[in-house]
Amino acid sequence: MILSTRNDELALAHALAALVPAAADGMVREVIVVDSGSTDGTIAVADAAGCKIVEGVGERGADLAKGAAMARSDWLLFLSPDVMLEAGWQREARDFIDRLAMAGSASRAASFRLAHAGFGWQSRLRELVAVLRAKLLAAPLPEQGLLVPSSLYRAVGGHRGGARLAESDLGRRIGRGRLSFLRARAISRGAGA
Repeated sequence: MILSTRNDELALAHALAALVPAAADGMVREVIVVDSGSTDGTIAVADAAGCKIVEGVGERGADLAKGAAMARSDWLLFLSPDVMLEAGWQREARDFIDRLAMAGSASRAASFRLAHAGFGWQSRLRELVAVLRAKLLAAPLPEQGLLVPSSLYRAVGGHRGGARLAESDLGRRIGRGRLSFLRARAISRGAGA
């Protein structure tokens, strides 16, 4: 798992806490935090959780690419620290990975359904817009996360530095035909939530 942070102490603590069951069952084996000069307790939280901490440059695409280059897993999971994956997400992610293995293919990526922690019609509208954007444009938002085989990640060129929306840029290069959307939700605590 790879996260790009900057002054995300509280958000990172919540995001990492939601990963404990996945770590216990072996789904998450390493967490790489690429930090871009946090001045709060972000580094202390990452260190206490046993994350590998890498110094970032402050550009999201370049930071995520740096984290991916250090990852040892055959699968990469990119996640925003403002997101908590809902309980049980790892079972669905494992099923997705297992189905691809049975098909003899590692040529698909997956994103989570976006849910905002807030109540009311504005939060639901943001969720609907995210669904439409992701499915029609193959452009998942950072809050939706991205689960991708490292071989596919490298084949499409990974995250590019300077891309306006690094995840959307990567999603478009992966292509709508190779991007699945899991039922599990990524619950955003960010603005508008």
